[in-house]
Amino acid sequence: MPGAILHQGAVVQCPHGGRANPPSADPRVCVGGLPVWLQPVPALVVGCTLPPPPAANGPCLTAPWATGSLRVQADGVPLLLLDSQATTVPSGTPLIPVSAQQRVIAV
Repeated sequence: MPGAILHQGAVVQCPHGGRANPPSADPRVCVGGLPVWLQPVPALVVGCTLPPPPAANGPCLTAPWATGSLRVQADGVPLLLLDSQATTVPSGTPLIPVSAQQRVIAV
C-alpha cells in the first residue's frame, strides 16, 4: 500500500511515550532535505516510561522493522513508510509513526 516516506524529521513513538530514532539513514537520498530511514536497521527508542521488571517488561530499547517499501529503494535497501511496522524490544509493543513528510509517496 502506498505511504509517505519516513525521514529524519518524522515522529515515531513507542506506546509509552519514547521516541524512536534511526541509528542510520541514507545521506544520499533525501526527502524535504532530510535523509530517509532504511528498513534493515532497527530504530533506537529513547525516553520510554515503561518500568523495568518486576513491575513491567520495559523500557523499550530497540525496534526492528518488519515491513518497508516494496518498490522504492535507496542503495538497494527498502525505505520505511508511514505504515511500516516495527515491534519494540523487550516490551513487544508496536511502534507508532505519528507524522512524516507528505510530499513523497512510495509503494
